[in-house]
Order: sequence, then C-alpha cells, then structure tokens
Amino acid sequence: MRWARLFADLEGQLQAEEAADHANEVASRTRYEVGQLTLVDRLRAAVGHPIRLTCAGAGELSGRLSDMGAGWLLLDEGLGREILVNLSTVAAVHGLGQFSKSASETVVTRRLDLRHAVRGLARDRSTLQVLLCSGDTLTGTIDRVGSDFAELAEHLPGEFRRPGEVRAVRVVALPAIAAVRTLLT
Repeated sequence: MRWARLFADLEGQLQAEEAADHANEVASRTRYEVGQLTLVDRLRAAVGHPIRLTCAGAGELSGRLSDMGAGWLLLDEGLGREILVNLSTVAAVHGLGQFSKSASETVVTRRLDLRHAVRGLARDRSTLQVLLCSGDTLTGTIDRVGSDFAELAEHLPGEFRRPGEVRAVRVVALPAIAAVRTLLT
C-alpha cells in the first residue's frame, strides 16, 4: 500500500510537470506568433468596421475602414467623403477588435502603393484637402503624380480647377502627405 501511494504520488508529479511544460510551450508559441503580427495584419481584420486613427500632422481621423493597400488605407467618413491615409503617419489606432488577418497579397496588390492611390485621385480631378505631416493643409486638385511627389494646383474648395482659379502650383513630396480627403463640391 505504501509503495502504491509513492508511485501514485510520483506519477502525479510527472503529470503536473508535463502539464506545466505544455502550458509553457503554448505560451511561448503564442508570444512568438503575436510577435510576428504587424499593424497591417491588425488593420486588415478591421476592414468594414469603424476605427479612429491618430496621425502625425493630421491629428485624429475616423471612419469606416473600407480598403487598404501597400502603405495606405482608405476611411469612409460618411456623406460621400473619403480620406486616403498614408500608413507611415499612423501613430495609434482605436477600435480594432482582438483579431488579425494575415496577408494574402499578390504581386499586383503589393505594387498598388500610395503613389498609385494618389494617381487615382488625380484621374478623378476632384477637389481635395491635402493634410501634410507638418500640420499644414492644402486645398486643390492634383494635376500629376511622379515617383515620389504630387503636383497640386491650389484653389479654393468651392472652385473647380480652371486657369483663372489656380492660386499656385505646389509640388509635395509623397512621404510628407499624412492624408488626402475628398471634398464635396
């Protein structure tokens, strides 16, 4: 009887050690997997949901996350207004759930960077509000987009881009753009 209790006690200790080793391994693997996540992975899981961003130069921006690309995200602010955000300016995000979604990027989606998104805005010929990382705000129409710059014809928000309405043409470095908001005309 005494030997049976001893063996039972030893077996219980061994099972407890194995359970502790297993729990430590699970915790270690979980920490490793979480350590591999990126902000983009966290944001990707929030597409279709409202979020609030704190961005360098642009302050707080909020809306429904409607799309993402390489280095940018698009917020639907409602009432027909959208804002294209340079992902490199995002300092904090509020409203993300606990989930993440890993990348399913293709060669094409990786190439659709901020430059391509801004070129789309230039094609629309819409009046835009350009929020710079410096905190300055410019208003006008993007005339053309180079590899690392956008050329903005500055005019008042209610005006269309016509030669007589353009006050200045400014070349803006793409990395200096915090966000670009569509304006209702």
